[in-house]
Amino acid sequence: MDRKNEKSEAKGKGGNKPLQSDKPEGFLQVERILTFQLLPKIIKRRVYALKRLQLQSANIEAKFYEEVHELERKYAGLYQPIYDKRRDVVAGTVEPTDEECEWQSDREEVELAEDLQKKAALEEKQAESAGTDDPKGVPEFWLTIFKRVDMLEEMLQEHDEPILKHLLDITVKFSEPGQPMSFILEFHFEPNGYFSNSVLTKVYKMKSEPDAADPFSFEGPEIIDCEGCKIDWQKGKDVTVKIVKKKQKHKGRGTIRTVTKEVPQDSFFNFFNPVKASPDGMDEDLDFTLATDFEIGHFFRERVIPRAVLYFTGEALEDDESYEEEDLEEGEEEEDLDEEGEEEDEGDFDPTKDPPPAECKQQ
Repeated sequence: MDRKNEKSEAKGKGGNKPLQSDKPEGFLQVERILTFQLLPKIIKRRVYALKRLQLQSANIEAKFYEEVHELERKYAGLYQPIYDKRRDVVAGTVEPTDEECEWQSDREEVELAEDLQKKAALEEKQAESAGTDDPKGVPEFWLTIFKRVDMLEEMLQEHDEPILKHLLDITVKFSEPGQPMSFILEFHFEPNGYFSNSVLTKVYKMKSEPDAADPFSFEGPEIIDCEGCKIDWQKGKDVTVKIVKKKQKHKGRGTIRTVTKEVPQDSFFNFFNPVKASPDGMDEDLDFTLATDFEIGHFFRERVIPRAVLYFTGEALEDDESYEEEDLEEGEEEEDLDEEGEEEDEGDFDPTKDPPPAECKQQ
């Protein structure tokens, strides 16, 4: 489990908020070092002993998370028969029994407005009189989830939707014992006219050990890299590129010709061709893109896959919104300070231009 992400979300919630200092962080760090250096030598000696103990604690914590990963792998096997049944019901290959379909929905129906109930009853009656065939399974199950979850909807383009109608299931696999910690997202597709792959995969590599250069920053496993897969597109069906026509004039003869070339375009399927971290370091945009990719992978694994039906119905979205409201309450104080102070220079900022990337861009 990506505990680092969870811990970062939990930090600062509840309790008293620390007073904000006007001093730059770099200055504060130097100030802390100087304050420590002014301590008596005998005190500093004991503090160093405490730091050695802290390092031992961090190493034990790393082992703890390794065992947590093993538990996740074990329980993934117990969940799998349930997920397999879900896939079969969604795809329409299995029809659940009357007993399996029983659900205490009285409260939900009471909450519906009277006019909505009448409309639903009318549509049902019209469908029956028209002799409409029952649809197979749960149509557009995963596509509906993509459209309802903000993080996924931002990645979705109109040209992706016909392809995602063929998405049968999304599953997660954990690395085997003795192998480097990782997990694989698998996107299972029915045969379609867009690509020949039956499964598209994305591997997320993780690390669960203190960094030798900064061991006290360790907060649990973190995603450190990801790898996609090659999509075998049918001719002319690759939605990650578009064809651009350009006229070129010959310098000598003055004749004009039209050339075509492929250029990248936004698509959810760029998710399977992620940018790679450079050994020479990253710029801010690349760092942000990778961080966003890691967050999306974590979100699929921790929330979408285990709670898919609740995202389809919208119930899980209410839980996500409650977390957002908590975060907003924490930031209200800062917003109030901005209102009381001088007006910020808005400049030429246009929120419709150059939004930050929300998906892995194809290189």
